[in-house]
Amino acid sequence: MASAERGMSAPPEVVFNTATDPARASAWLPEPLRADGSPAEEVSTEELRARWSGAEDWSAEIRVEPAQAGGARMRLDLTGGPDAERLADEALDSLAREVADNLQAG
Repeated sequence: MASAERGMSAPPEVVFNTATDPARASAWLPEPLRADGSPAEEVSTEELRARWSGAEDWSAEIRVEPAQAGGARMRLDLTGGPDAERLADEALDSLAREVADNLQAG
């Protein structure tokens, strides 16, 4: 299992809602987990936690927590192939871009 963490200067709820939006998930989830617009398999809005499963034993779980100054801290646990560590970092970079786009659009 690979893990990646990243801070964001966006409210935790905005980060979580962007991450779990089926229309945006395919833009940030690694290829083995990209669904055809399907929502995450498990979502806990109280805990700001979501989980996806994909082909060939791939899975991802994201947790979003409040951080200082109204920001958020994201943690992604990714299980799958040998590139999981790199893909976890890339996924959080992509999610950060999606959050920024979401904030600019809204």
